[in-house]
Amino acid sequence: MDESGEDQRLPHKRDPPEHVSLEHLADLGVVYWHLNPENYENDEELKKIRDSRGYSYMDLLDLCPEKVENYEQKLKNFYTEHIHGDEEIRYCLEGSGYFDVRDKDDRWIRIWIKAGDLIVLPAGIYHRFTLDTSNYVKLMRLFVGEPVWTAFNRPQEDHPARKEYVKNFTEKVGVPLEAH
Repeated sequence: MDESGEDQRLPHKRDPPEHVSLEHLADLGVVYWHLNPENYENDEELKKIRDSRGYSYMDLLDLCPEKVENYEQKLKNFYTEHIHGDEEIRYCLEGSGYFDVRDKDDRWIRIWIKAGDLIVLPAGIYHRFTLDTSNYVKLMRLFVGEPVWTAFNRPQEDHPARKEYVKNFTEKVGVPLEAH
């Protein structure tokens, strides 16, 4: 993504565009699925994901100016670069928005999520979120156990989750194993 100071809700593509593969995101610890958002209440694939990853808590969030008090301030807070001590799991049911994550060279990668996209950001990855110009998204938020909403704004190099993230995803050395 480009580093311009324009409206955060714009795509911010580099010129020329630089596309990032799902494999590259996986190397950063970002996990992605595409599901059917119209069937989320009875989706067997979603149930398998929740069961296998231990996501026991779920709620829904409608994020738009009409439904969120102090909308502009909330959006500003979400867009402040931060980490969490736990994974951040979001399933987009309606609308769209952007998750920005830092790559291994500390550059931003912009991930556009739309209805059906389920994304998991690992604990300790620097990231931020904003809506796009549609100004609407309905998200399912998933957690292991009780929800934890704590964001730790950058810098957080001494936070245990950040140290673990750096160890697991940015300091990989050796020969990669073939996937099976």
